[in-house]
Amino acid sequence: MAVKSRTPDDAFHPDDSYRMVLERLTELEGRNQELREELRQSKTDRQYLETQKVRYEREVRKLRSEIEQMRSPPLIVGTIADVIDNTRVVVRSSAGPKFLVRTSQFINAEDLKPGVRCTMNQQTLAIVEVLPSAYDAQVYGMEVESRPGESYSDIGGLQRQVAELREAIELPLKKPHLFERVGILPPKGILLHGPPGTGKTLLARAVAHETEATFLRVVGSELVQKYIGEGARLVRELFENAKKNAPSIIFIDEIDAIGASRGQETSSGDREVHRTLMQLLAGMDGFESRGDVKIIGATNRIDILDMALLRPGRFDRIIEIPLPDVEGRLSILKIHTKRITLADDVDLKKVAGITEGKNGADLAAICMEAGMCAIREERTAVTQDDFEKAARKVTLDFERNRMTYSSGTGTMFA
Repeated sequence: MAVKSRTPDDAFHPDDSYRMVLERLTELEGRNQELREELRQSKTDRQYLETQKVRYEREVRKLRSEIEQMRSPPLIVGTIADVIDNTRVVVRSSAGPKFLVRTSQFINAEDLKPGVRCTMNQQTLAIVEVLPSAYDAQVYGMEVESRPGESYSDIGGLQRQVAELREAIELPLKKPHLFERVGILPPKGILLHGPPGTGKTLLARAVAHETEATFLRVVGSELVQKYIGEGARLVRELFENAKKNAPSIIFIDEIDAIGASRGQETSSGDREVHRTLMQLLAGMDGFESRGDVKIIGATNRIDILDMALLRPGRFDRIIEIPLPDVEGRLSILKIHTKRITLADDVDLKKVAGITEGKNGADLAAICMEAGMCAIREERTAVTQDDFEKAARKVTLDFERNRMTYSSGTGTMFA
């Protein structure tokens, strides 16, 4: 048999082995990198699952707590009638009868006072919690949270009235030591009266803007309620809320709605209004001092107000807000024309002269009508002729409306 001889190409070369090792090593390193990435992803997933587990456990505990609260019986609301000692209290339940009950050790003994609301266990009637004082939601809505934008500089022709208002309302709140030094009591309240549209409510808005006190605004008709005692309760809670947030100012607009003279009551509604008035009189100047609470009243019918409401001690100052004179109308026109583009021929003194008998609201309407005349003709400035046309239009509209109410359809309001 012949033996085949090896050629040089068939010989084993060392580079082949080295190449195979490198390829295997590269393959292992790639696999190792994939395993590391999978391990990192597994750790991330594990952390996420643990976080989810904690969140779900927290939700389960919360739901179980809510279930327990739903299963627990409701508490009885009562009122403390008398305090025997730190552990025994006489309470009146919502059903009517009184009980001598025990109090929880977690309740502060100083909070147990007659008249305070509390919650009681249904079975033992033990006091579980002391509730805060409750006020009608309508009383909370009377508090002015956002200050009005009007200031004293926006009021024209009432310099004397503004000075008296600031002396009676602002000065006792900002500088009470002056009254203590002189030895007099500061004014408790003022009454603004005058024709409609002369600026009574505007003065109150300026006071709310300038003072840092809590400002409560209420219209007199809001205190008239349907059921017996509801109006008096609303007045009582209004003054209690004002005392709680003192220093405070109560502004009662259209006070003649509940402050009319008391006479022969003809209906149950009249008697209820008079009950509300009596509660208002007691709150303004009754047995208890109302503290640092000032009252501003406004009306255009002072002739029908009850004399008990007008006496000093309730309204110490009665300020008349009259129709503006020529100088007052000129200052009001200057205020309303601050942002109006006026032509060179505009003479506000002449406009003030032709608006005899107009109030502040009328002058504001005249300025608006003059601007509408310029807009109607697509002009950018208001002329003197526009003001004269506007003054005639406002006067004619007022006269026409007055004639309409004085005849025909208006007889029912006479």
